[in-house]
Amino acid sequence: MSLSLPVIEVSSLAADHRERSATAARIAAACRTHGFFYAADHGVDPALISRLDRLSRRFFALPLEQKLRWRMALGGRAWRGYFPAGGELTAGQPDWKEGLYLGTELPDDDPRVRAGTPLHGRNLLPTGVGLEAFGETILAYIDAVTRLGQRLLEGIALSLGLPADYFAARYTADPLVLFRIFNYPASTPVVDAPWGVGEHTDYGLLTVLHQDGTGGLEVRTAHGWIDVTPLPGTFVVNLGDMLDRMTGGLYRSTPHRVRRNVSGSDRLSFPLFLDPDFEARVQRIEGCDDVAVPDDSATRWDRANVHAFNGRYGDYLLQKVGRVFPALAQQVRAVP
Repeated sequence: MSLSLPVIEVSSLAADHRERSATAARIAAACRTHGFFYAADHGVDPALISRLDRLSRRFFALPLEQKLRWRMALGGRAWRGYFPAGGELTAGQPDWKEGLYLGTELPDDDPRVRAGTPLHGRNLLPTGVGLEAFGETILAYIDAVTRLGQRLLEGIALSLGLPADYFAARYTADPLVLFRIFNYPASTPVVDAPWGVGEHTDYGLLTVLHQDGTGGLEVRTAHGWIDVTPLPGTFVVNLGDMLDRMTGGLYRSTPHRVRRNVSGSDRLSFPLFLDPDFEARVQRIEGCDDVAVPDDSATRWDRANVHAFNGRYGDYLLQKVGRVFPALAQQVRAVP
């Protein structure tokens, strides 16, 4: 059986009530069936995306010793910076990718930074010859895609019969925004890394992903794994664990993975994770209280029941991400 994800033109979320309702209905169907869809006609400047791609390739082409000038160990509790290929784990196994961890740029006098709140702070933005515009481009891209993510959350709220500002009013007035630039090298792994990224789910509300034309992303469906073929001019959107929890499993956080890159050329991907405020306590959505909560922990990649979690979103995130970088996790959890 040949399956593909739906393509939804999301510009209509800014249109009149009738068009928004029709788009929300398409989003509802996608969230119930796949937890994934393509967002087309999204309004993010193609020139900005192209510039980010070009400068990212320039950065990853640098010798390793130069890239390590921005290594994550220097990012402290903000958990920002570069990690080399094989340096990130999924389910205890190394992934064959390298990358930059980034996020909302916060000054040193921000109250959360002063308090030592993990995952908040300044970015380690690469600089140097040929990279003069890299930092500026990264921050502009984060802003643009965050705005898109907020609009998509409005569509998801409408798809659930909620006010458009439901998530903004409760969770994302000041969201935790995490952005990654991943490079999947074409070179042969020097560590035992069977996957570009092993099977996993995302942790927060929404992931908005730009991928280049190489391909490799796969999604698990009721009919098996399917390719998420790159479609020019689109973002791939998928739901995280917190939306799964909020809806009692009505909307699913779907497992996905990335094949190891054997294309002969490097593959870039740009996932932005739009998450609840670090201090937010995620609750079931009104109207989903009567949904029978599934316990699918026996089949989940991490054997966890997301519906059993109670507490701050930040605690959930640190628990999950701490397994990706165990050494950094100890540093971040230390008392500042």
